[in-house]
Amino acid sequence: MAVKDYLYANLMALFLSAGLIVLSLRYVAGENESTFPAIEDFEIFENRTKLSGYLTVILVGFLFVIVSQRPKRQKLAPGIPIVGGSDIQHVKQNRKRFIHDGKSMLTEGYRQTNGGFFYVPSNCGERLMLPVKYLEDLKTAPIDQVDFVATFIEMFEGKYTTMGSRSTLHPRVVRAQLNHHLPDVMPAVQQEIRNAFDAAFPPCEDWTEINVVERITKVVARVSSCMFGGTELSENEKWVAASIAFAIDGFHGAQKIKRYPHILRPIAKYFIPEIRSIAGHYAEAEKAAIPILKARQKTGEKALDLLYWMSDQAKGSERDMKFIASILLKVSFAAIHTSAAAPSQLIYDLCAMPEYVEPLRKEVESVLDPDGNIDKKSFGQLVKLDSIMKESQRFNPLLLITFERVVHRPYRLSDGFVIPAHTHIGVPTSSLLMDPDLYPDPERYDGFRFAKIRTHEPNTDASARAQYAASNPASMSFGFGRHACPGRFFAANEIKAIMAYLLLNFDMKFPEGKEKRPESLLFETQFFTEPNRYSHVQAA
Repeated sequence: MAVKDYLYANLMALFLSAGLIVLSLRYVAGENESTFPAIEDFEIFENRTKLSGYLTVILVGFLFVIVSQRPKRQKLAPGIPIVGGSDIQHVKQNRKRFIHDGKSMLTEGYRQTNGGFFYVPSNCGERLMLPVKYLEDLKTAPIDQVDFVATFIEMFEGKYTTMGSRSTLHPRVVRAQLNHHLPDVMPAVQQEIRNAFDAAFPPCEDWTEINVVERITKVVARVSSCMFGGTELSENEKWVAASIAFAIDGFHGAQKIKRYPHILRPIAKYFIPEIRSIAGHYAEAEKAAIPILKARQKTGEKALDLLYWMSDQAKGSERDMKFIASILLKVSFAAIHTSAAAPSQLIYDLCAMPEYVEPLRKEVESVLDPDGNIDKKSFGQLVKLDSIMKESQRFNPLLLITFERVVHRPYRLSDGFVIPAHTHIGVPTSSLLMDPDLYPDPERYDGFRFAKIRTHEPNTDASARAQYAASNPASMSFGFGRHACPGRFFAANEIKAIMAYLLLNFDMKFPEGKEKRPESLLFETQFFTEPNRYSHVQAA
């Protein structure tokens, strides 16, 4: 929150407080009130005294809100350059610029400092970008000092949208259960992909125009829901719709409430339709998940899905079914919209560069089992598909900054550098991905860039680092350290299975006159797939 906005909000609050005091005093004193019979004077005075007490409580509460909403004062580390200039006028201008030009600002800072420390202005203050050499220092830092969840809650105004969770239930379950049972989960997922395409895609005997992002999001929502709770969940249309709408309403609600000063947000939330809608999405989650949980509890049925694993691994208050349903909805946000972005971007790439289609199609055909499925070993053999997924991600990362944290109190790094308290930190991933020292000829799209590394250097560290789901200092789209995305291995297989189905069953091209690949949309640190672009598909 800008200092000017905060002072304005405080001034208005003080005027309102003063008005409440005057109103209270005038009413207690009985100003302009002289017509009551004398016998009622004591009762009137008693009632007015009570009202005065109520107004005083309101006033004290209001003043408490003022103090509690006061923004934390950020202190900048000395000697660290600020992209666009360090004088206050340039900083203000560049905070606005960051909203729609953050990628170039990050590139500017990264190149000027040769990958060193720099600040980039943004609406949440000046973000400190870190050299990757400090990742080892920070990856296991205590969360009460270097807070991973706080960045997500602040980005999506989680206090009002409920986005973000400090629960460890779902990351525990994904790491220990989903990743372990991944080969067992994928057959049902691949069947759901067939069903989802039948439901989401129109008949395509001839070239048919579709909205790519809309259709792929519906497919991914159903497929992810199959992993969440089996076909009972994936075929529940109200749940699928709620899981998609939850993310959309959360994002738009967050952007709308950010327009208000912090002090007014607790009131403003009631006037923002998207935020008001969120409670309904939780209600749909409960209607969908709780009957499944109760039925399994009654019969003792075990299942290979997230709902069963969460209910089985839950501890204490985590066992509450409403809580599990709420976590399921929050997981859907991470699973659906991130996993839908990757195939949507790749479809655009293939429409723009159709020479990649046939080699990919042949690779998929070569690994299918007799039932037309891809098994555990075969997923690992889709080297070209894995490579072009990673190259597509390199050009269009979902997040420009990863390894985002809020440092709550001064934190000393191994070489003595101290990150000041109340600092947002991160790594400029979009800049790393275009670093010629890490990726030769980085501006050239080479779909099989990583396949070549894995072919020429098999069974090496370089080969492992060249995989789509890899997390390392040169490839941080999924984060790094203990908070790296635990579901990235499922996401990688899910995206491969979706793309395999597309390649085997459809041809793709841009509509005539719109052959140019649509550019991604930039908003602060997020890089969105163009949502309103259409492509033509037909049965292969």
